Amino acid sequence: QVQLVESGGGLVQAGGSLRLSCAASIRTFNRYTMAWFRQPPGKEREFVASISWSGGSTGYADSVKGRFTISRDNGKNMAYLQMNSLKPEDTAVYYCAARTPTSVRYDYWGQGTQVTVSS
Repeated sequence: QVQLVESGGGLVQAGGSLRLSCAASIRTFNRYTMAWFRQPPGKEREFVASISWSGGSTGYADSVKGRFTISRDNGKNMAYLQMNSLKPEDTAVYYCAARTPTSVRYDYWGQGTQVTVSS
């Protein structure tokens, strides 16, 4: 009944940009905190960015601050991750995630989309 689908990944040269999208089939999408995580090859999944249900609060991993921007459009049930000044270290599978206001952990996850940054 709940599904998250990421899109927008691909191959880009260092210094380039990509915009990831997450389509959410959630009835009360406007009340969910949305986030992006990533998993580099051979490494653990790590937090990238999050945004509150109202869009009034955002958080970023230190590694992406100043380069990535998370946003959402509650009218379209969409979340986005604008990635600028990409580095080879950003290469990973990127996952969209969602949680309710009462949850500590993220309840729902997408299937992931591959982002590859070449040097």
